[in-house]
Amino acid sequence: MALTGKTQVPNINSYYDRVLLERAVPQFLYNLFGQQRNIPKNNSDVIKFRKYGSLSPATTPLTEGTTPSGSQLSVTDIQAQVGYYGDFITFSDKLKMETEDPIETETTEILADQAAETLDTLARDVLSAGTNVQYASTATARNQITSSMTFDVAEAREAVRTLKNANAKKITSAVKATTGVGTVPVDKCYVAIVHPNTTYDLKQDSNFKGIETYRNGLRGAELPGEVGKIDEIRVIESTNAKVFAGEGAGGDDVYASIVFGMNAYGVTSISGASLKNIRKQLGSAGTADPLDQRATIGWKATFVAKILNDNFMVRIEHGVSA
Repeated sequence: MALTGKTQVPNINSYYDRVLLERAVPQFLYNLFGQQRNIPKNNSDVIKFRKYGSLSPATTPLTEGTTPSGSQLSVTDIQAQVGYYGDFITFSDKLKMETEDPIETETTEILADQAAETLDTLARDVLSAGTNVQYASTATARNQITSSMTFDVAEAREAVRTLKNANAKKITSAVKATTGVGTVPVDKCYVAIVHPNTTYDLKQDSNFKGIETYRNGLRGAELPGEVGKIDEIRVIESTNAKVFAGEGAGGDDVYASIVFGMNAYGVTSISGASLKNIRKQLGSAGTADPLDQRATIGWKATFVAKILNDNFMVRIEHGVSA
């Protein structure tokens, strides 16, 4: 039995949803390590992240036959309001008829790249506004940083020391870079997201180990964009890493490499209904499109990122040599 147009539409929409998600999700590098919180359906647009305080050491000996007083769990709720984001592209019936290219699939892929960069940038800008800042070399402010003050092993060790003194736990899992919901285990580490120009300098440091030197022995999953490790930090590369253009000494660019541990920040879920493809076929606008001349493909997402503990992340501001 031939399928009717009505029964085809859900399958078609499902296909384009999959194209959008499969293309977009792996690019969400700044979202891979945050606490994930889904937005309950038919609920408010406020996300609640929960932070638990540590307990003091129980150094008083127990008294035989006497129940101790016990401790109270310290809980801090951190709320963030979700924003709505999206865009679409309009194309004509003439374009669909005259082009040999799979225009709808290509359009969806272009939109997926835009959605990925949008949500990644939103998370990046939140993390880049953290208060725990480490200025490279002898600089004490952003406007003192020069191109010679690069990210090297000394900066990595200082950031690791800061995180350890704050009792920031190393990361042991990351969000799957797929359309599914879940995590994958990774070898214990802190993580840094850096720009390729920063990687260029790191590779000149003899303490930097390229991923090709340890990939086969990697106990945890290889991370998206991972290029290597330095000290106790695994390094992820992204062209979307934050750059404060012209804000250094003499107008030099200042690069922000963010190093973080577990539970430093939270984000809304990046799968399912949080990012969706919206497709309107020719003529779907009714009398607004009386000659069936326009169709649209777009995306819409609900998203928010929130720092949960500034002490669990360090923003290293530095220059690059080239």
